[in-house]
Amino acid sequence: MAELTLETLIDDGNYLGSERARLENKVILDELERKKKARTMAVPTDDNRVKARLREIGEPITLFGERAADRRDRLIYVLSQITAARGDEAMHVDEESSEESEEEEEEFYSPGSLELLEARRRIAEYSLPRAQKRIAQQRIDSKMDLGRVVDIRKKAFAEVKKFSNMGSQIGDERPISQVRFAPNNKILATGSWSGTVKLWNVPSCTPIRSLRGHSDRVGGVAWHPQATLSQGPDLVNLVSGGGEGSVNLWSINSESPLSVLKGHQDRVCRVAFHPSGDYVASASFDTTWRLWDVNTSKELLLQEGHSKEVYSVEFQNDGALVASGGLDAIGRIWDLRTGKTAMVLDGHIQAIFATAFSPNGYQVATGAGDDTIRIWDMRAIKSIYTIPAHVSNVSDVRFFHANDIYFKHVPSDVHMNGTGEDESRPDSPEKEYAAAEEEWRYRSGLFFASSGYDGFVKLWSADDWQLLKRLTTDAGKVMSVDISSDGKMLVSGTYNRNFQLFAPEDV
Repeated sequence: MAELTLETLIDDGNYLGSERARLENKVILDELERKKKARTMAVPTDDNRVKARLREIGEPITLFGERAADRRDRLIYVLSQITAARGDEAMHVDEESSEESEEEEEEFYSPGSLELLEARRRIAEYSLPRAQKRIAQQRIDSKMDLGRVVDIRKKAFAEVKKFSNMGSQIGDERPISQVRFAPNNKILATGSWSGTVKLWNVPSCTPIRSLRGHSDRVGGVAWHPQATLSQGPDLVNLVSGGGEGSVNLWSINSESPLSVLKGHQDRVCRVAFHPSGDYVASASFDTTWRLWDVNTSKELLLQEGHSKEVYSVEFQNDGALVASGGLDAIGRIWDLRTGKTAMVLDGHIQAIFATAFSPNGYQVATGAGDDTIRIWDMRAIKSIYTIPAHVSNVSDVRFFHANDIYFKHVPSDVHMNGTGEDESRPDSPEKEYAAAEEEWRYRSGLFFASSGYDGFVKLWSADDWQLLKRLTTDAGKVMSVDISSDGKMLVSGTYNRNFQLFAPEDV
């Protein structure tokens, strides 16, 4: 007997049983095919035109208790039956509606440069190994003992709940639009409506340098992934976007920009560095976001897709995807390797002001003017949770991204109980170190922070989406928030022209 597979099962005559079973199967398949074609039919949406079309084909224009939507469904059903009976592939129901439908479904391509093609290849080569490594680690984490996970959560959240106000500093003469910690967590960058980007020592909050190059308000600032670490201070370390429409690249040692990227036709809001450090994305009020090559200062991609101004843009940690959020209340996730939309984030009812990728790579948080934060799962291709986060606009959202260079392990002490015996018997140093490293790795993405125009900064758990801590500021509007990569500090920028530092009480 031949091996049983799906193909042999379908081809086996005994599987269908009898001629009657074959006919019943054919009827079911025909009905499925009819419904599939019915979904693609273009029919009028105006109720009067629906009635006129029903009259044309000899059907009652209305039935007892029938609503307009039911009438349209009946028209689709009748037309699909007629189409199936005639054996036509499709039926021209309404020329105008058909043309509109074709215009909506037509896929169009924008010509791209050879530089963009090469960039897509490089991004694919960069992102695929990172994604493979991330997924392998997630498989290991999924096998972690539940009790161990609970212990890590309790310990991490207990530390988060200790955050309190360390102090504040007047940052500029106009509102602070965005704040971002440098990768070494020793420098803070602030962008303000005065058009100035300032660098500050933290936690002392003393000024380092003012970077002047914008003639209008600064909408966003972002650090190079290796800035203040392996990136030289005279090289590109920082990017900012201005209201005059330019994107400026900065070094740490100079008060004037290394390069000015021009192309946007309106105000530039948020900006972001690709994890490789080779590319920069900028969101603009000209309804586009753009991708720039840092090394050549050239525009690689002008991406349309939003019906209104684009406010936020953010890269995924792998480097394969980028998320954009617009004032049209729609977010989009783009695959940089192909240029296609990977997911549409449709659910907010007001403008999206913030987008943030979780370190797990498949969840995205969006903050909007409807006062909510939505959590999106790219695996399920839907919103999985809505957090009623603030009582006014959600201005910024930031996940905690743990940097391994800040992993520190302090060996546990052995306490004596007075009898000359150990009160506790700790594991071997190797096991203890491995457990501490596992805990640090698991903490990445375990919580996130949000800021709102209600004057609060809030910390949330990133697994059950519950509020962990609410921090008050001395401002009516908090414009931005960020978490240091060692998890020891949090900063907020406010409309009152100052920024505030928060840290656990015992730090």
